[in-house]
Amino acid sequence: MISPVFLAHGSPFTIFENSDFTKFLNRFGQENRPKAIVIFSAHFESQITTIAATDEVHEMEYDYYGFPPEFYQVQYPARGSTIVASIVEERLRKHNIPVERKYRGLDHGVFPIMRHAYPEADIPIVPVSVNAYLPAKQQFAIGEALQGLEHQGILLIGSGFLTHNFNEIDRDPEAPPRAWAVEFTEWIREKVLARDIESLINYETLAPYAKKAVPRAEHFVPLLIALGSSTAGHDPRVLHDGEIKHGSMSNLSFQF
Repeated sequence: MISPVFLAHGSPFTIFENSDFTKFLNRFGQENRPKAIVIFSAHFESQITTIAATDEVHEMEYDYYGFPPEFYQVQYPARGSTIVASIVEERLRKHNIPVERKYRGLDHGVFPIMRHAYPEADIPIVPVSVNAYLPAKQQFAIGEALQGLEHQGILLIGSGFLTHNFNEIDRDPEAPPRAWAVEFTEWIREKVLARDIESLINYETLAPYAKKAVPRAEHFVPLLIALGSSTAGHDPRVLHDGEIKHGSMSNLSFQF
């Protein structure tokens, strides 16, 4: 039984990296072998929660620009699962959450981290979309509708970043971390580990530098969804406590 997780998904460079972060992903995959994965990716956006249902090998979505040719030749031949997609759909509908099925392949919020965690591509993956414009409380409610998937051997992953501001990214991955990014990240860590859901739902007004850290919420809401999907009474823990890269991007990842 593998409780829900929030994973930083790294940049497209993660695909070919051999770093502390990718070594963590490799260990995570070796220690956790679910029957299937449901993943909410920051790079799959739609107004209505959308499930990419298929039993075939997933297509690839190279949703990045300006990289060398090999970045557009990467394959990750994991299959989908219409059975798992139906489980997700049924639970969301039962909680009156609008949902639809529309196929979309694996984007860079999914396949770079999956290649390191599960290089054999032998675990079915069901991508689900996020809507950056829903209030935080509704994001949490989407997760709540999916509580208990781990009892069916299904791992729910929220894939994003705690901080994601393109205007504050340094080209140098080893650039010193911005003070605001450190302060925001530490606030989130404290509230997650305390399971202070009320504060996290109100992060936009309570967290320091929230507007700078999260100018647009698509990379943050996977955290709220994954947290919402966790079972009360489980103590959240830090999975990976890596450095802040590129001056402002934290690889901090949690299990709930």
